[in-house]
Amino acid sequence: MKATRQRDLIVDTFFSQTGHLSVDELVEKAKQRDPSIGAATVYRTMKILADAGLASARHFEGGQTRYEAALDRHHHDHLICTSCGNIVEFENERIEELQDRVAEDHGFNGHAPQARAVRPLRRVQAAAVHPDKQR
Repeated sequence: MKATRQRDLIVDTFFSQTGHLSVDELVEKAKQRDPSIGAATVYRTMKILADAGLASARHFEGGQTRYEAALDRHHHDHLICTSCGNIVEFENERIEELQDRVAEDHGFNGHAPQARAVRPLRRVQAAAVHPDKQR
């Protein structure tokens, strides 16, 4: 990757964050440090990081890609609240073994599940705000 001041700033901004960032969120954070940074530069930089194995692209609900740092990370899964979109990471060896067995039983090699659920508190809040849209 050709090093440029803007790319260095994007990489530094990305690795200083925790969680899962969309490119739009990363653009916003990078622009706080350098308003001249454009979305295209951020997209290209994240593709380079993902291709190099330094960032993992995760495709969540709604087709939005979010990135997380891949350095020193163990395999983990995600719980995604269908109401608010909050993402919680978790690791569980028993679940891993079961997922591998189910994938194998259905002729798949490996797995990449993402569990979606409405948190009970969120469901109560959503029902109070939108009583006609209970899930």
